[in-house]
Amino acid sequence: MLRVMIVDDSEERSLYLRLMLEQVGYTVVAEVFEPRRIYDAVRTRTPDVIIIDTESPSRDTLEHIAQLSETDPRPIVMFSSDRGSNTILEAVQAGVSAYIVDGLAAERVKPIIEVAIARFESFQAVKIELAKVKTKLSERKLVEKAKGVLMKTRSITEDEAYSALRKMAMERSLTIGEVSRQLLAVSDLLG
Repeated sequence: MLRVMIVDDSEERSLYLRLMLEQVGYTVVAEVFEPRRIYDAVRTRTPDVIIIDTESPSRDTLEHIAQLSETDPRPIVMFSSDRGSNTILEAVQAGVSAYIVDGLAAERVKPIIEVAIARFESFQAVKIELAKVKTKLSERKLVEKAKGVLMKTRSITEDEAYSALRKMAMERSLTIGEVSRQLLAVSDLLG
C-alpha cells in the first residue's frame, strides 16, 4: 500500500485530500501544514510519495522541496492554482515530479500519482547512469595520467604502462582507477 504525506497550508483542504487518497487505497502517514516541517516529517514517517496542495507554492516550500530532493529524493506531486510558467519551472527544478493545475479531482488523483512515480523512477535511473558515466570518465582521466607518469618514469610504452597498472590492480584486488589514484598520490608526494 502506497504511503503518502500531504503538505497543505489549509487543514480543511488537507482533510478533503486525505479522504480522497484513502478512498483510492492510499495510506496517509503524515499531514504537514508548515513547509519547514517537510524534511523532518519525511525522515520520521518515510512516505513513498509527497503530495503538495497549494494555491501557489511559496519560496519557502520550494526551498524545502529542493533540499529534500537533494538529500532524500522521492516522487512529489504538486496541485496548484498557479498557472505561471516561472512557478511551474521553479517547482520542477526544485524536484516536483508532477505539477497539476486545477486538477484535484478524485478520479484523476490515482493516475496522476502513478505517472509521477513512473517519471520519478525514470529520472532517478537517468541520474544514476549519469553518475556512473561521470565516475568512469573521471577514472579514465586518472588512468591516462597514471600511464603518463609510468611512461615518463620507467621509459616504457603506453601499452606497457597500462599492463603495469592492470597487473598492480589484480595483485592488490583493486580497480585500475584506484591503483591509478594511489600512484598519482605517491607521485605528487615525491614531487
